[in-house]
Formats: sequence, structure tokens, C-alpha cells
Amino acid sequence: MTPFRTGFGYDVHRFSPDRPLWLGGIRVPADRGLLGHSDADVLIHALCDALLGAAALRDIGFHFPDTKGNEYEGIDSKIILRRTMQLVREAGYELGNADCTVCAQQPKLNPYIPQMQQCLAEVMGVPADAVSLKATTTEHLGFVGREEGMAAYAVVLIYKVSGNGLSGEEQQ
Repeated sequence: MTPFRTGFGYDVHRFSPDRPLWLGGIRVPADRGLLGHSDADVLIHALCDALLGAAALRDIGFHFPDTKGNEYEGIDSKIILRRTMQLVREAGYELGNADCTVCAQQPKLNPYIPQMQQCLAEVMGVPADAVSLKATTTEHLGFVGREEGMAAYAVVLIYKVSGNGLSGEEQQ
């Protein structure tokens, strides 16, 4: 078994005028948020799928289904990310790094990237420089360009933790 594994995640949510906008674990000032069963943090959802996929643990919908009544309704996606990291660590892996991209025509996200990066790193228990975040538009093309919703992509590298009992942060 190779000690390194990669995972890819993708998520999309449509806009909703009646919700706050949560991205990367922080509330971003905006006139509308994203529609979803949870807080609809499209960035965290893509990141969770990448992590789960890298560890061959299925996907976010398997572990946190929207079909379990009110159990996950309105849940803070940071809780989902924390639990996802717990699953990855229980499988014997640690995060090497994550590279994420949010696709949104509006609002402009660049001013919030450092705060999102810090929040995600803290929730995952990794150094901030292990989390790369970028934001882009689609040049007014597609559902993102028409401002109907947002999409997010994430790629992660995880590695098998040796039996020394140290977390990934302590090994670095």
C-alpha cells in the first residue's frame, strides 16, 4: 500500500435570498446565501468529499445524509469537517495539504481568503500553510456566471501515519 493518497471533491449549491452565506467556515457578508440541508458551505463540502475520497471512505452524503430527518438539518459544516478529519485519522491517515477553489461571480471573496484558510486549518488541526484557497469567476458563463449558485473544488493529499502515535503536525 502506498503511503500517499489523493482525493478530489466537488460541490455546488444554488443561491437563496433567505439564508446567510457561509464559506470556509466563516460568514461572508452577502445579500444571499446558499440553499442546502446543512448551512450549505459549498467549500467545506467539497473539502470533505476530497478527504473521504482519498481515504476510500465513500462521500459526505454517505456519512452525513440529508435523509436522516433533522439530524443534520442546519448543521454547521465545521462540525462535518471535524468529524470527517476524525474518520480520516481513524483510518490511519493525516492531511498533507489541501488545494481548494471556489467558483463564484459574486460576492468577491479575495478579502475573506485568509480568514477562511485560518478557520479551516484550525478545524482540521493542521498548519494554515497546509490549506490553499483560491476564488475565481466563470467569466459570466454557466450557472455560476448567471449568479444562480456557487461551486467548489478541492484536491487533497493524505499520507499514512506511521505507528509512532504522533499526529501529522507533530511529525512535521
